Amino acid sequence: MARRRFRKVAKDKKTGVPKKYLSGAKNKAAKAAEIKRTSEAYKRGEFIDIKAVQKSRVNQDGTKKKTTKRRRRKKS
Repeated sequence: MARRRFRKVAKDKKTGVPKKYLSGAKNKAAKAAEIKRTSEAYKRGEFIDIKAVQKSRVNQDGTKKKTTKRRRRKKS
């Protein structure tokens, strides 16, 4: 049976992580290090604290979040 072939993706030269994973990050090196660390732990079968990973990735996000204010209903 033939091996599955995957399309090549553009990777970051410094870290080797796909560029798409690092787009929009404040600190690309830190985000790449976190991705690699989590990947290695997953491959070894170690426990991964998903909440912590999610939190660190959200903190790395460079885009500003819009906060919406709730409007009051007019009394009739």
